[in-house]
Amino acid sequence: MTINYQYKNIQSPTKITLSDEQAAGHADHWRILTDDMSQDVPEWLQKMIEKAAMPKGLNPNVSAKDSCLLLSEDQPCHINQVLVMKDGKPERFINAYPCVDSPYGLHCKIERIIANDNSHDAVLRLRTADGSIIYAFDQLYTANRHLYQRDSSYFANFSAWAHEIKLSEQQEVIMVEDQEAIRYHRAFNDIVAANDGQIPDDLQEQIKEWKPETKEQMAPVEINLGHMCAYLFGDTLGQEDEAWCQGQVLGKQETVFNGKSIILFDVVILREQDADPFVVRIGALNTVETASIKVHDYIQANVWLQAAIYKENQKSQDATAQSKAS
Repeated sequence: MTINYQYKNIQSPTKITLSDEQAAGHADHWRILTDDMSQDVPEWLQKMIEKAAMPKGLNPNVSAKDSCLLLSEDQPCHINQVLVMKDGKPERFINAYPCVDSPYGLHCKIERIIANDNSHDAVLRLRTADGSIIYAFDQLYTANRHLYQRDSSYFANFSAWAHEIKLSEQQEVIMVEDQEAIRYHRAFNDIVAANDGQIPDDLQEQIKEWKPETKEQMAPVEINLGHMCAYLFGDTLGQEDEAWCQGQVLGKQETVFNGKSIILFDVVILREQDADPFVVRIGALNTVETASIKVHDYIQANVWLQAAIYKENQKSQDATAQSKAS
């Protein structure tokens, strides 16, 4: 493969290469959307060619003359298709997978790329500014694979398809009886409330000085585990993008994917102090169960987590790079 001169001197993130046998493929992902893959998927791929576009990702100079071509659609839920190009014409099909667009994202550094170069599948290990680790399938790996730089911060948009999504278990409750833990919990809530919801700079000092005024303030604390945000990535190499999460629904809307009704849930799955919330747009088939989920509900889900990194979302980084160059 010929690498354009503009790719020289790029220090790429660490890369782990998977064989075809190690790669999971997308059969389970298509099953989220259809029970008849052999009939529906080829039909969908044929239909998308008629209105396909070429997503640029980080590359402003994408063209049909590239050795591999990534085709997509301008729809909230769509298919990305990868083709081998020869003399400016499609020669061979490589891969295709369903995607969800998302306006939500975080600034991250790419610590590692786990990729199958034959299928152009890649899972990114991303580290956020607050140190959280996120694994996500790279929707735009074909377009971006030569452009990622080690130690550069990128704004990544996060979305997912839901293998399963349901209301969280509301009866999962634990009782905190440790006196020091209770004191910290009550002190934290009192201090933040006294500061109009803001966390003061000397929070820890105030917590040390805090004293209960009533016996009730030191009573055991009941914590509902169904009302928490959590994200756990997969533990199989190359399948870390298969995740479990729990979070609160912030938004809900309907769309269509090839005639199938889809519900898009905007869910916050990590919400830590002094950190940007991790919000993911999750697509799920419109069923009786998914339709019953409302905004503000807490849900838990098994999802296929995706990331997309576009040049137009990297403006602050570009400005910084330009100022350094000058």
